[in-house]
Order: sequence, then C-alpha cells, then structure tokens
Amino acid sequence: MEARSDIALFRALALVAPGTPLRDGLQRVLASGRGGLIIIGDGPEVLNICSGGFLLDAAFSPQRLSELAKMDGAIILADDVTRIARANVHLVPNPNIPTSETGTRHRTAQRAARSLDSPVITVSESRKEIQVYVGEQTHQVLSPSRLLERSNQAIQTLERYRARLDVVARKLSALEVEDLVTLRHVVEVLQRAEMVVRISTEIEHNLIELGSDGRLVRLQLEELMVGVEDDRRLLIIDYLRPDSDLDASAAMEALGELDDDALFDDELLARTLHLLEHSGDLDDAREAKGFRLLSKLPRVNETHVLRVIEHFGSLRKILSASAAELEAVDGIGPGRAKSLKDGTVRLAGESIIGQY
Repeated sequence: MEARSDIALFRALALVAPGTPLRDGLQRVLASGRGGLIIIGDGPEVLNICSGGFLLDAAFSPQRLSELAKMDGAIILADDVTRIARANVHLVPNPNIPTSETGTRHRTAQRAARSLDSPVITVSESRKEIQVYVGEQTHQVLSPSRLLERSNQAIQTLERYRARLDVVARKLSALEVEDLVTLRHVVEVLQRAEMVVRISTEIEHNLIELGSDGRLVRLQLEELMVGVEDDRRLLIIDYLRPDSDLDASAAMEALGELDDDALFDDELLARTLHLLEHSGDLDDAREAKGFRLLSKLPRVNETHVLRVIEHFGSLRKILSASAAELEAVDGIGPGRAKSLKDGTVRLAGESIIGQY
C-alpha cells in the first residue's frame, strides 16, 4: 500500500515539475499574489464532491489557469492535465475525514485527497508555497534552487560511498582470484552497494521534482551508478546458498527491505539473503562461482558465463582451465575461449599487482 502511494505521489510531482505547463501555471498564480485549489482528475468520484461552478472543457494553458484562479472555488483538471474541466467549484468532501491542516483551503484539499484517488494541489497566497496532497501524504513543492542544492549535496555523498564501494569491490575481486574469500568480505561489498543504491534513489526522487532543471544532476547520477546494480545482483548469485529457496530477485528485494540498522548487522544480512548456512560462520572460507568477475570480460555475455560456470563449477577451476578446456564448453568457440583465457589471466595479474 505504501509503495503504491509513493508511486502516486511521484506521478503527481512529475506533473508539477519545472518545465511543465502546470508548474508554469502555478508559478503564475503565485506571482500574482493569489491562491488556488486544483484537483487533477474529473472522474465520477471527483464530481460527487463538487457543487456549483461551471463547466469549461477547455484546453489547458498556464495563462487560463492563472486567470481562473482569480475566482473563488476549485479548478478541476483532466487526468492528463491537457484540459480544464470545471472552474469556480465548491468542494464538499466528507467533513468527518480527519485533517491536520488549519486554513479552509488546505483543510478542504487534505480531506479531498484522503477521499479520492486524485492528487489535489493548493497554492497559498499568504505562505507563497505550493502543496501537493496525494492520499495520506502531503508534500511541499520546493524551489528548483533548493532542490538543486539538496541534490548536489547528495551527489557528493554518493561519490564518497561509490569510492568506498570500489575499494572493497576490488579487494573482494583479488580475494576471489586468490581463493581467499570469506562471507564477511561479501557482506561488506553488499552493504556498500546497497547504501549507494539507497542514496541514488533519494536523488532520483529529487530529479522527479526538478524535471527539466535536473539534467546535469541526472548525468552525474548515471555515471556514478554504472555497474552497481548489476554487480550487486551477480554478487548475490555468486554466493547464494545452493539449498536456498530464494532467487536473486527475491534476495535483492529482501535486501532493499532491511532498515539501516539491520543492513549493517553482518550476520542478520547474510541470513536474510540466504548466504549463510544455519551452522555457518561469517569467517568461513567461501568459493566464488564467478558470475560477477567473468561478466566484466569482453565478448562474454551472461549466457556464456552461465555455461562456463555450469561446466567448471567455480571461479577457481575456471581460472586454472586452459583455452582448449574452455573451448570444449558448449557454445564457446575458439575466439571466445581465447577471450576468456586472456581475460582470466589478466584478472589473475591484476589480483597480484593489487596486493602491492
């Protein structure tokens, strides 16, 4: 239920993001020193709480919205905000619906949002702010400058976490090549990767509100997130218990549902993701299958990696295999076998260099 509510809120925020016609209209209302009450949606449930006003059914434009806000009453827009359905409407939501707001316009907006599936927007002439109400949620629309400042701070935090993730991931790669991995090393990488993903999600939410003003931040975010989600998924596949009834998707979902305290409880995380046996220990040696490392080699896709791993069983055996042995795997021809062998030799060399 909470996830659906968040999706509905993000959709509403996308409609009022900078660069959209609706945001232009709202800014015009604010600049003129007036207020407004707007419902996005003109279905039967909305019309059931409407009284009076007049039918417009006119194409939406920022200028029309600003002019109609001069009148008392609410403005009803179509779901896609392409048409103005009604104006000067008196809203009559159920007065028994609880509300934490004080002003008449905002109390009506919150009650309407809690009784409808439609977003409700208020423009306050006294506070000079825009509020979006969706179900039980209330969100104040911030200025692009405030959102950019917040997003840039989050990007700096993300850069630091990504740098730390890269360090522990390289360490894990070296240990995998040397066959010296413990589950504690795996857990450390998963923790860092999950924190990077969570920070990126917060930035994504800001970008929804920023609309066209968030282009540069989005480019930075995309660059910082290259490979993170794939590595996280492949790492789980590498170390998932053979007897687990979880697949990688379910394990990643379980990882995302952990709160911050649980995320940094090493043993709890390992058991939640079915990485640790019931009688096992985090410091027990573990053998990598090789999905994460082998997927980084050129001319090799996940199907080839899967066939090689099914044939040899572990990264250690793959690293020690000759080109002829690799070529014997179904679907791996001479060219790809050479790429695999050259790539595994390079991985081994980088592992040795990385220790000095």
